[in-house]
Amino acid sequence: MKKKILLTGGNSFVGKNLRESFLSEKYEIAAPRSFELNLADRKAVKAYFQKNSFDAVIHSAIKPGHRNAGSLDGFLETNLAMFDNLTECRSSFGRFINIGSGAVYDTARDNRRVKESELKPPESGNLTTLYKYALHGRIAGLDNFYDLNVFGIFGRYEDWEIRFISNAICKALCGMPVTMRQNRIFSYLWAPDLAPVIEHFIENTPSHGKFYNVTPDEELSLKEAADIICGICLEKTGHAPELKIAREGNGLSYSGDNSLLRAEMPEIQFTPAEKAIRELYAWYEKNIQMIDRNLLLRDK
Repeated sequence: MKKKILLTGGNSFVGKNLRESFLSEKYEIAAPRSFELNLADRKAVKAYFQKNSFDAVIHSAIKPGHRNAGSLDGFLETNLAMFDNLTECRSSFGRFINIGSGAVYDTARDNRRVKESELKPPESGNLTTLYKYALHGRIAGLDNFYDLNVFGIFGRYEDWEIRFISNAICKALCGMPVTMRQNRIFSYLWAPDLAPVIEHFIENTPSHGKFYNVTPDEELSLKEAADIICGICLEKTGHAPELKIAREGNGLSYSGDNSLLRAEMPEIQFTPAEKAIRELYAWYEKNIQMIDRNLLLRDK
């Protein structure tokens, strides 16, 4: 029999990529929408688990806190309530895999190939950092709970208005300049590469702790990503978009060391950045109707 998996946030960018991966064939995945299961409603969550049990929970649901999210009212309270409501029902599921974020290391710091052992209490008031750090503390005290921290994850279905690689591709396809505030170094993970990691943590008991940076071996700067996109556009159209960088130099780095993940999964392979960007470029070409040029006119 297939293992039963609960995927929260199944309609999110990460959730959609997981649902379209091989995981949907290997496992029986339940991905209720928020109107079907309000994770912030304690009674609703308890009632759901009284009727359902799972071998594992993949938790990717989050009330967004990015710059395109609108009001941040209740951000911490809602997200912590969702996690706490799920943990109250842990007798109804086996493993818990949280899709975490490099923001746990504090986005106000310069994090260059940061290691799990280098985690410190946040110094900034960034809400996402505070939330991720609070979850880290909770997960540390819970058996069979694991935290997978992704940094610059990108791919199909991400918010192309604000996420750099998709935004740059959309601007190139619309004949607009590719823009960035300042160059930065990231650990950019191609979203489909997350699925094999999830499978490993479902099927195996991790032997290198509870917290793992899920990052590729190579870093990628925004400038390098932009150059790849401009090169693809030149190949296809004969014209490369103008690249505009508002500030010289490099901003804060946002990259993680993957030594623990490599120790846990020695054979793991990551899609090279250029190959992944080419795949995403082709996807936007096929779905050009989804791009509203007017929403690209103002950088967010």
